[in-house]
Amino acid sequence: MDSLLQEVFRYAQDTYGTEPEYPWEGDRESAVLRRADNRKWYALAMCLARERLGLPGPGRVWVLNVKCSPVLLASLRGTPGYLPAYHMNKASWLTVLLDGTAPLGEVTGLLDLSYSLTGPKLRRRPPAAPL
Repeated sequence: MDSLLQEVFRYAQDTYGTEPEYPWEGDRESAVLRRADNRKWYALAMCLARERLGLPGPGRVWVLNVKCSPVLLASLRGTPGYLPAYHMNKASWLTVLLDGTAPLGEVTGLLDLSYSLTGPKLRRRPPAAPL
């Protein structure tokens, strides 16, 4: 397993108390990070062939899919280390390369945002009736 991915998993454990889950039997190259309160995924780590991501060169690379705001998505796409979401909704998810192109601080910041965006929705109170 890639050392940057191990750092991400350590950060998730230290910050949110979550450990990677491997939901597909026999697949140790796909792991999810899931919130404890609502069981939603806030990240998906996968080891993929570079060609599946449209990247040059042979071999495989670890990536992390995170939920992201549309404005941030638009600003990060096209930046080295960031791709449209692989196998997820491209309007609200982002793929981050875990090959060192994106610094760990940016990756953990995106993980924090994803955790926040996948949290329980706050219910808005209806406006009070005028007196």
